[in-house]
Amino acid sequence: MAEHFDLLIRGGTLVDGSGAPGIPGDLAIRGGRIAALGEVRGDADRTLDAGGCVVAPGFVDIHTHYDAQVFWDRMLTISPWHGVTSVVMGNCGFGIAPTRPEHRDLILRTLESVEGMSLEALRAGVGDDWPFETFPEYLDAIERRGTAINVGALVGHTPLRLYVMGEEATEREATEDEIARMRQLVREALEAGAIGFGTSKAPTHVGYAGRPVPSRAASLAEIESLAGALGEAGRGVIQATIGRGFFLNELAAIGRQTGRSVSWTALLAGLFGPDGHRRVLEESSRLQAEGVDVVPQVSCRPLVVEFQFKAPFPFESLSIFKPVSAADFAGRKRIYADPEFRAAFRERSEQGVLTGRWSDMVITDCPGQPDLADRDVSVVAAERGVHPADLALDLSLASNLEARFRMPVANTDEKVVAELLQHPSTILGLSDAGAHASQLCDACAPTHLLAHWVRETGTLPLEEAVRQLTSATAERFGIGDRGRLAPGLAADVTVFDPETVGCSPLRRVRDFPAGADRLVADATGIRAVIVNGTPIRIDGEDVVDAEGDLPGQLLRGGSS
Repeated sequence: MAEHFDLLIRGGTLVDGSGAPGIPGDLAIRGGRIAALGEVRGDADRTLDAGGCVVAPGFVDIHTHYDAQVFWDRMLTISPWHGVTSVVMGNCGFGIAPTRPEHRDLILRTLESVEGMSLEALRAGVGDDWPFETFPEYLDAIERRGTAINVGALVGHTPLRLYVMGEEATEREATEDEIARMRQLVREALEAGAIGFGTSKAPTHVGYAGRPVPSRAASLAEIESLAGALGEAGRGVIQATIGRGFFLNELAAIGRQTGRSVSWTALLAGLFGPDGHRRVLEESSRLQAEGVDVVPQVSCRPLVVEFQFKAPFPFESLSIFKPVSAADFAGRKRIYADPEFRAAFRERSEQGVLTGRWSDMVITDCPGQPDLADRDVSVVAAERGVHPADLALDLSLASNLEARFRMPVANTDEKVVAELLQHPSTILGLSDAGAHASQLCDACAPTHLLAHWVRETGTLPLEEAVRQLTSATAERFGIGDRGRLAPGLAADVTVFDPETVGCSPLRRVRDFPAGADRLVADATGIRAVIVNGTPIRIDGEDVVDAEGDLPGQLLRGGSS
């Protein structure tokens, strides 16, 4: 007797996420799980024709910042547009739980500064009456609301410090008693379903009023103690954003002490000098061979930031911008007009990776001077006989800081990026989906990988690219029943046309709360996105009600 299924996907090429060659076949789903693969006999309530397409596991994005957006956007756009069916948030030690009521605005202002999120959108989107205070309550609130795709969460160091130390969290090291309280909160978060712990020492992570984010004030002993809670529990991943005195040696020590995987952000082309990435890769391979799982996250896209000087993210790690970060809007304009600041900015702008590349900076929009759109800053500066730093500030002041600029920051050398993507010690990460919404959009990384690095350059075989997007990320982050196509596993599936899959250029929309803007990229060639057996997108359109029941699940401890 022929079997009956909920959903049949017929006639595609099954690429199972293991890296093995794809094979022609069908995929059957019943009860939210994969029921059969290969030559499937039977019928179904619904059948999808996958002729000419790849049938792959749903993509797993381990580096997102949807921690607040999940409360106003249950679809978690734009990740599912690009085939993503599971995300991990709470990266870089950021998040909004645990948070005491009196610290709510502080945590939102921190996200505004460090992750380029609109404060008005955050306030309007999360609302005044937060349905949680603790991290376990936060997970419960997400689960009650429901999401279109699956969500896992790291517990973040920054909200932990604010919860225990208040505003002093940005100013000093914690006492032994405070560390003990934070460690207990990490244990409680793991018991409730956190999939790990995130922290940051990155100098670019500047919070509200120009202060360093709280995790940057922590001692190494504090980080080791909090990470030790994962070793004690025997589960969870550590995600770390590196900084001075917090790199491979320190991460390796934490990995040895805890026995847990340490995934760090980010190994990008250009950040460690011309050949510095090779030294990092060699050391990562050596550590992994010794059983110390310290894993660099890499990105398949150039890191390009679009910004305004009212939120000068690319420059905020420079000491001369500390007063700018601490100033209000009017204060920033006064600083930008100050001759001493300008002289210092000119001098510093000839140095360093972030600021010595005026020839690569483009004016994307200049209100009142539309003829300057898409012109190079250095060219316009030469025409006007001024230094590029002065031109950028002049245009900003003339437009009430509304002028926009686009600037490549890192990962622009394609030969190096290819090395990073091909190296066995790395993992694909740093999409930053949900963060820097008005400044960049790399949530489209999966479709970019498949279009550029598979189809256009041949750098990665299709099956290897799918493995990197699925089982490699799922396994490293302890997401146990996803990332592969096999009977009994969760039916998260992405169907795409390998000849047309890709992503569009970025476009700016105003669909966030309070009318805030963000950059998005559209996907091409994604035929179907299926989460726990339910199609959520077909041929580029949502097919579920964003206000109704949604199939995504909270991945407590990595499992649904």
